[in-house]
Order: sequence, then C-alpha cells, then structure tokens
Amino acid sequence: EYFAGLEERRYKTLADARARAPKIDWQAQPTPICPNVLGSTAVECDLESLVPFIDWNPFFAVWQLRGKYPNRGYPKIFNDATVGSEAKKVFDEANEMLKEIIASKSLSAKAVVAFFPANTVGDDIEVYADETRSEVKAKLCTLRQQAENDVEDVYTAMSDFIAPKSSGIKDYVGMFACTAGIGLDKIIAQHEANNDDYKKIMAQALADRLAEAYAEKLHLDVRRDHWGYAAGEQLDTDDMLKIKYTGIRPAPGYPSQPDHTEKTVMWDLMKPQDAAGIELTESLAMLPAASVSGLYLANPCSKYFSLGKICKDQVQEYAQRKGMPLADIERWLMPTLGYDI
Repeated sequence: EYFAGLEERRYKTLADARARAPKIDWQAQPTPICPNVLGSTAVECDLESLVPFIDWNPFFAVWQLRGKYPNRGYPKIFNDATVGSEAKKVFDEANEMLKEIIASKSLSAKAVVAFFPANTVGDDIEVYADETRSEVKAKLCTLRQQAENDVEDVYTAMSDFIAPKSSGIKDYVGMFACTAGIGLDKIIAQHEANNDDYKKIMAQALADRLAEAYAEKLHLDVRRDHWGYAAGEQLDTDDMLKIKYTGIRPAPGYPSQPDHTEKTVMWDLMKPQDAAGIELTESLAMLPAASVSGLYLANPCSKYFSLGKICKDQVQEYAQRKGMPLADIERWLMPTLGYDI
C-alpha cells in the first residue's frame, strides 16, 4: 500500500509550484538587520559553556534506550520501568566522562560564522561580495516542494525566506560550521588500544552531543550578537530546543535542502578548513566527524519544512543552475527523486 501510494502521488509542475510559493509582503516585513561583521569570523569556546545546551535525547537513542509513554524523552526516561535504571546508569557514566574530558581538555571546540549581503533571484540565493551588491560572489541553489499538498496549496523553497532582488530590499544570509571533535581521534585510539568499545562509543556520542550543543549556542550568539536581529531574546534551553526562536539554520543534506553538494559553496565562502580545521571528504561528510554546519536565515516568516519528492523538470533545471551534469545531481538527490532513472 505504501509503494502504491507513492505511485499515485500527484505533483505540481515546477512552474505551478513556483506560482504557489509562500506569499510574503516584503514591504510590510521588518527591515532586515545588517550583521555586525560581514565576511567570516573564527569563534572558539570552552566545552563547559556548551553543557547547558546539550540535548540528551539522541544520546539515549545511541544506546537504543527508549522509554514508553509517559516516560519518553529526557529526563522522564529515568522513570521508565523497563529502561529507566539502565538509562540513568549510562547518563551518569557519560557525565563522569564529560567531566574528565573538560578537565583534561582532551577535546576542543572551534567554529566559523560568516555573513554576506544576499537576495534571491528565482529559487537561488545570490551572495554578494560586499554591500555594493555589484559582484555575485556565489550562488546558493535551493529546491522547491512539488508533491501536492492536501492541507495548504503552498510549495516552499528556502529562497522564499530571503528578500527577492526585485524588491529592492537589502537582505543577508549567514552560515556556520562548528566542531567539538578536535582531539577525538586520539581519545578513540586510546580506547581501541584498551579494547574498550563501550568507552569508545561513549566518547563518540558525547562529541556528537557537544557539537550539536555548540550549533545551538552559536545560533543563540548569532541571534543576539553576531547578527543581532534578536538582540533582546530571552529563551531557556528547552524553548530553544523546541525552536521557539526567530529564524532557522537549515543544513545541506537535511529535509529542507537534501543536496549535500551545497556544502562546497559554503566551504568556498567561509573557509572553515582554515578557520576551524573542519574539512569535507570526497563524499562531502565533515571531518572531524563531530561537526555541524548550516545556513542562517533571519526572516520571521522562515520555517523548517520537508522538501519531499521532486520531479524531473525541477532536477533538470537545478542541474543547469548548478552547472553540474544531470546524472551527478540525480545521484546526490536519489532519495528525493519522484521518478525512476
């Protein structure tokens, strides 16, 4: 039934989907705030400052510990009759290891944030070299929903959340890459030498949690300070994890933009390999592995969405816009294709 449903799913043509893009009255929107510093900035922080930003729920998933209602999620999982005691045990041991890592400084965290003048042209975000906006430094390509929506007849792309060039409004885009995995290879090697798989997995899980926590803290610092478009924001960590703040940080390879190749544009712009030691592999994974990257969009209308399946008319045009062979784009977008190749 599931696959039959996929076959029966209906799609809008790309032209129809664009005609049904979110309607934003840009003249009625607040004037976009210019970031305090344009270009790239290297950022460092101590691990201890990241601890309050840790989302522990994915940590328990690593150990396949899942509480049943009403004890799903941290910290209620500790009350679960089946997994509660085991969850508390690994949590306590994780915090012991975390204290050791912080005290010994065996892991360190680095990041880079970058902000640029930007406007959209069609479904692409033009990134300008400076405020004269005369030179297009790079182009961030986005993808638009095409699967028919029974709830609302709106088809979204990330470019919808930045002011169109034709509006005459000066807008901006931000981006970041952060890691908490500097030194992790040495820690893993030590545990492997001791044949201690448990501590190896624990260290990897903690580094991942710290990297995600850094992304959360960095986004807060961006909203309040680096960009400053929400300078007076006062949210606790729970509200931040529930995404109650203004703006989003979508990442290539995730539902709003599943194309990992967009990372290469970001790396060319902000140079995280130089500023933070974060590199891209041939498969466009990040090294160190405990790293996070994404874009910053500040408009109050911006929201996360899932692209869903898309059609060949869009994929063909997308390949042309990116200057890449169609076969290469189809390979990168394979899980997103709404057609057979």
